[in-house]
Amino acid sequence: MQSERTLSRDVVATQIPSGDKHPLPAGTQVVIHQVLGGTYTVQAEYGLYRLDGADADAIGETPTNTQINAKTLADGAPDPDAIWEQLKKVFDPEIPVNIVDLGLIYSMDVIKTPEGTYKVDVAMTLTAPGCGMGPVIAEDARSKVVLVPGVTEADVRIVWEPPWNQAMISETGKMELGLV
Repeated sequence: MQSERTLSRDVVATQIPSGDKHPLPAGTQVVIHQVLGGTYTVQAEYGLYRLDGADADAIGETPTNTQINAKTLADGAPDPDAIWEQLKKVFDPEIPVNIVDLGLIYSMDVIKTPEGTYKVDVAMTLTAPGCGMGPVIAEDARSKVVLVPGVTEADVRIVWEPPWNQAMISETGKMELGLV
């Protein structure tokens, strides 16, 4: 899906794999390598970057639609299936498989708070402990989960136990990666 574009305005992009934020000025030539989960992995002269969907207009694309087509449960709680669907929209910018099918999500709990609202607690890991993109991926997951109707708060924690391994990848993920 490689497509060359010129940035029409300044953007702040996330460098891959360090996770550092860098300004990319208008006029920068980029090549789009991957479009998944509403984000763009682009290559500029000085490396790979992740552009948020909100900056899609800078590369001539339509910004990501953030509306969720889901309803709360009868008691006002968020629908767990809708939360899982949102998590499936989160991708490591270097791997074309969502974090659920990669086996990176260890748990997802919907918790009713004393105030009567609903918080979602997610424990996830990464494919490598030194991945600088971890906080970026976790924030992407959090920002997608809070869009689900009924969710008032989300906490996405990165954990290291048990250590991730390729056996944790779903059959769908293995097929997408050509491992089966």
